[in-house]
Amino acid sequence: MCWMVALLAEDGPQYVYRVYAPGDALRGDLFWAAFHCHDESSRPRASHLFDSAQIWALPMSGSMI
Repeated sequence: MCWMVALLAEDGPQYVYRVYAPGDALRGDLFWAAFHCHDESSRPRASHLFDSAQIWALPMSGSMI
């Protein structure tokens, strides 16, 4: 299943990450997977506050190409 996780940045914008995980994945695991993908070398720091994250599942299509 594909999840989207939006993390706030300290300067205001959001960074959105795609996380592949089972449908019954814990929201905390999805958050940490996205947080650890954030590269801070050229971007502002992403918020480490779980409550500030937005997490949603992408609808699944009937077939994959």
